[in-house]
Amino acid sequence: MASKKIKSALISVYTKDGLEPIIRELNELGVQLYSTGGTKQFIEDLGVAVEAVEELTSYPSILDGRVKTLHPKVFGGILARREASHLDQLQQYDIPEIDLVIVDLYPFEETVAATKDEAAIIEKVDIGGVSLIRAAAKNYKDVVVVPSRTDYEFFLKLLVEKEGGTELADRKELARRAFKVSSHYDTAIYQYFSQGSEDLAFKESVMQAGVLRYGENPHQQGVFYGDLEALFDQLNGKELSYNNLVDIDGAVNLMAEFVGGAPTFAVLKHTNACGVATRPTVLEAWEAALAGDPVSAFGGILICNRPIDLPTAEAIDEIFYEVLIAPDFEPDALTHLSKKKKRILLKIKDFYVSRRTFKRLLNGIIEQDTDLRTEQAADLEIVTKKAPTADQTEDLIFANKCVKHLKSNAIALAKNLQLVGMGCGQTSRVDALRQAIDKAQRFELDLQGAVMASDAFFPFADSVEIAQKAGINAVIQPGGSIRDKDSISYCDEHGMTMAMTGVRHFKH
Repeated sequence: MASKKIKSALISVYTKDGLEPIIRELNELGVQLYSTGGTKQFIEDLGVAVEAVEELTSYPSILDGRVKTLHPKVFGGILARREASHLDQLQQYDIPEIDLVIVDLYPFEETVAATKDEAAIIEKVDIGGVSLIRAAAKNYKDVVVVPSRTDYEFFLKLLVEKEGGTELADRKELARRAFKVSSHYDTAIYQYFSQGSEDLAFKESVMQAGVLRYGENPHQQGVFYGDLEALFDQLNGKELSYNNLVDIDGAVNLMAEFVGGAPTFAVLKHTNACGVATRPTVLEAWEAALAGDPVSAFGGILICNRPIDLPTAEAIDEIFYEVLIAPDFEPDALTHLSKKKKRILLKIKDFYVSRRTFKRLLNGIIEQDTDLRTEQAADLEIVTKKAPTADQTEDLIFANKCVKHLKSNAIALAKNLQLVGMGCGQTSRVDALRQAIDKAQRFELDLQGAVMASDAFFPFADSVEIAQKAGINAVIQPGGSIRDKDSISYCDEHGMTMAMTGVRHFKH
């Protein structure tokens, strides 16, 4: 498509910094300028001729400036397609074509940051400016839009190099930028109005885009929308990848279960925990977590709920890992860990767990409440004749926290606050249990006196029987099967204890 010359422009901006060279270049090119209020005065002070929008519309700026550009003579000139039917209507109603729209919106976010005065904040909700941006961007085939002062330099270069003309690709790129500006602006306003609201789904997405090296695989592109700096300080290592971010999310969600408790370490691989342990010291927690599955720990994601000291750093550095996350790193520990330049070290500011989760599927998106339910001892219903001991109860709660974060069907085996076996992502609960037992046995972890947690009910007593024969003597599960009595009866007959939570923790 041939280049289109800019013959007329509407300029209405809040920030004038950087605008002068554009005004002077437009004037040199003989472009008819329209403007309002302070922007019009700024242009006139440069000695450049400009027509007031009020003269174009025959209406003054009214309602304390709330209504200036919202008029058919303005939006008609912007939205009209440059084809006979539309151009005839412009001529009929004496509406001039507007080829260029330059806008810089009211500083809403800056005002929110500077004051708690609601009236002042609301007055910085730009109506006309956003409408101008959207109208011009919609009609990008014929109209150029400059939606923000951050685009002044880009547009000025375009204006000079192409002598007042623009190609379709130029206009489309500026339209893309325009919709990014308007969507971010609306998001900021939504966030302000959502303060204290339970509906935080959209608020929790900061809408800052970061292009990743690639997606799940090298042939896939990837982008992260969010604000990682609000959650982490990256102290060392290479750029985070798509897979890193997915695993980090899983790690943070799991460790949030243990914040404020005794030192706890977790090792994750492909978002599933392969090692978790709670111990009196960070080093002991690390050693016990690693012992749960030292093979899967290779290339894994490590996370702790306490600062990392030097002895722990030295022990961790004996294996290869991708990411280490902790609330802090003692100076000598950080120095030691930073010797390996590619290892990613994240100092977590907040074990933040989003209250809503989203998933893209088919031709849409599904959304749900995040599974924030964590059962405590008081929530357990003991359904067997034999009640769990205090130590067993601790292990049952620990195992239940672990199984909640494994892919279904999932089984977690625990003993002395250590994950000693796990089975996940299986098509049957029996397969998940057998996987968990096999892992424990391969790593020579003693299952005598261990406990078992299941993310969903047992449809038959077979899982309980397999567990008992492996040495497991306590079980925690949601319950709800029509054959719950079969599992309960087996436990009673073999001196086992079973607790039901009434809460299923599927994770697909």
